[in-house]
Amino acid sequence: MAYVDGFVLAVPTASRESYQKFAEDACAIFRKYGALKVVECWGDDVPDGELTSFPLAVKCGGDETVVFSWLVWPSRAERDKGNKKAMADPRMQNMKEMPFDGKRMIFGGFETIVDL
Repeated sequence: MAYVDGFVLAVPTASRESYQKFAEDACAIFRKYGALKVVECWGDDVPDGELTSFPLAVKCGGDETVVFSWLVWPSRAERDKGNKKAMADPRMQNMKEMPFDGKRMIFGGFETIVDL
């Protein structure tokens, strides 16, 4: 089954267009190196929680929006190879200035167990 990289981050709401451009550029690179699908979602209905929530997890400020995204790869091995190539790509190297605080980004790789 497929392997999925997932991300949650807080992006300054005023930087939506900058983030979208950044994401589109990064998506093209990951697709070149084997990602089957890349999805970027701008928070629209993301409530604060009492104990935990997307906004709490990324310490989302009042002037920020939660972004949820994922990449689908054929396998973990393909993800590992593709990520290595993507990070070495000169286009990725030129994208050093991210339109969000990368220190608050949550990310992880997940083995698919159900795909209907």
